[in-house]
Amino acid sequence: MDLSLFIVSLAALVIPIIMARFKINAIPTAVAEIVTGIILGKSLLNTIKITSSVSLLSNLGVILLMFLSGMEINFDLFKKKDLPDTKPSSVNPARIAVFSFATITVMALILAEILKLIGLFSDVMLAMTIFMTVALGVVIVTLKEILSRPIGQTILLTAVLGEVIPLLLLTVYASINGGNAGKLWLIILLFLVAIVLLKRFKQPYQWFNRISKSTTQLDIRLAFFLIFTLVTVAERVGAENILGAFLAGMVMKLLEPSEATMDKLTSIGYGFFIPIFFITTGVKLDLKTLITNPNALMLIPVLVLFLLLSKLPIFLVYVRSFNKRNSIAGTFLIMTTITIVLPTLEVARKLNAITETQSDAFILAAVVVCILGPILFNSIFKLTKEDKIKQRVVIMGTNVMTVPVAQELHDNWYDVLLVTHKKENYDTYKSKVANLKLISSLEETCLEKAGAFNCDILVAGFIEDELNRKIARMAKEHGVQRVIASQERPKPETIKNLTNEKIEIYNLFNVQTSVLRALIESPSILRILTDTKNGLFEVTVRNHKYAGQKLMNLDFIEQMTVSRIWRNGTWLVPHGNTIIETGDHLIFTAKGEDAERVREELGRKN
Repeated sequence: MDLSLFIVSLAALVIPIIMARFKINAIPTAVAEIVTGIILGKSLLNTIKITSSVSLLSNLGVILLMFLSGMEINFDLFKKKDLPDTKPSSVNPARIAVFSFATITVMALILAEILKLIGLFSDVMLAMTIFMTVALGVVIVTLKEILSRPIGQTILLTAVLGEVIPLLLLTVYASINGGNAGKLWLIILLFLVAIVLLKRFKQPYQWFNRISKSTTQLDIRLAFFLIFTLVTVAERVGAENILGAFLAGMVMKLLEPSEATMDKLTSIGYGFFIPIFFITTGVKLDLKTLITNPNALMLIPVLVLFLLLSKLPIFLVYVRSFNKRNSIAGTFLIMTTITIVLPTLEVARKLNAITETQSDAFILAAVVVCILGPILFNSIFKLTKEDKIKQRVVIMGTNVMTVPVAQELHDNWYDVLLVTHKKENYDTYKSKVANLKLISSLEETCLEKAGAFNCDILVAGFIEDELNRKIARMAKEHGVQRVIASQERPKPETIKNLTNEKIEIYNLFNVQTSVLRALIESPSILRILTDTKNGLFEVTVRNHKYAGQKLMNLDFIEQMTVSRIWRNGTWLVPHGNTIIETGDHLIFTAKGEDAERVREELGRKN
């Protein structure tokens, strides 16, 4: 076996273990892997050689990195979605992000020209491209809880532009410097191929999921087919293969893969191939040569400064819509760069547009900035009341069921709007509900104007079944993620139709029957349901930190009692040795403040 490959694989395994053991959370894993590569490479210990096997896996790693970067782009973010009762022009993440990135582009060009003027680096377009880049993956991990809030969306969209635009510029740069400028128009073919593939596979994709088995894994086979197809097309038209991989990721995202599929692809990439790429990048760095070269040594602090300065103007844009403290924090996070810098430098080296020493200086500068960005963001950023709200809920109808629910939903988790079209109900409940809105009718235009569809969850809670079905379907057409409809006397075919339309149903008779059965089978459930201090809560495990852990080993197990676990369509009765898996749906009891911590920890995506 290749000894170098063995050492790289061992390092990839040990790095996250050491980071977890010593609770090193502020430094991105990619940076730790690059630093480990520097230690094990020719700069220090020289225990790893770049063999053909290591080189092959490293190349696959960068391709998968770009593919997963493409999959990280959430296209729904470009659709403006305002909070109820807010002015449409108050906060527009897409507009702010575009304007912010325009300032980054101008500043990057100015700094690239200065770099040429002082004689440290003469390639203006390459330097400009690097100064514009943002590490999207690092930004997503760092934002964590506020991705769905306006400031989180703005920072994320700025980071998306900081990954997509430099990648397109890199393609143009490579085409010009690689002698393929005449074929530049063929790059449009990549986008056409992506659209054709999307149209071709959009419809059968659900069928793929249905017939997929553990021994076939059709979703993964489709992903790799997209990668190799678009990479091949990219190379044939003179573009870089990383652009093809990035487009493949975007196409895969547009196919709306299941969370399980995304988890599997992420596991394949970040579990094996991508760490090899980052470690190999560190191995290739030659600090000895860098230290002995005065010009290169002088370049490092200048590049660190310029990478920071290139993103500084966005503070002036952010502060117009957000508070000063969080605007500064967001600016520091956008300064983070590593993901696109490494492929960019790799392309530049292939084209002989940059020396090895200059490339090493850029990588070290990017590593320093990538360490500073998340640390400064976490130390400065402070959640506002609006940022802490997890989901927006609109409840249609005011009655003895909906009003108490609106009153009791936890303020720290939900922003609740109760809507009624009856004046008498409005007068009755307006003093009892914090956010009650009276509308003139239940027509679609009126509901749109009232912001009824600008929410994450809509509950159609009127007494009339047909009215609830009508509103629920309108909500689905307007893109509401979860729609719940009350149906007191539904026909079997109605239930089937609503279920197929992904509309959830609740029925008072069924609820009462379930509670009575539970009271007979588990008498203590009455205490759980009526206890004012403890409540019954649910959470879906998305935090990979807890995957593979025993239930009894959870840090906060003393503050919660898990009653049921829903896994792969089956209810499990948990015990201390039950192993937690991502995707598990936990039903548990806890005090309100403890439940908030549990939900934040287990439900956090990473």
